[in-house]
Amino acid sequence: MYRAILPEGQITCERYDHTENGLELYDGSDQFLAFVPYSNLHALLDEEVYEEDDRSVM
Repeated sequence: MYRAILPEGQITCERYDHTENGLELYDGSDQFLAFVPYSNLHALLDEEVYEEDDRSVM
């Protein structure tokens, strides 16, 4: 599972596709959730990173 960090909040998704102008986010049923322009994307995080390591990323 992935987490897209945006200025307005966060969106969790199962997979994503890169496009020329941003990311397309999809849920576990392969349903389209959102398009996020690269200019609005602060970070894309892999949720497994948090489960494996308790260190702070700050």
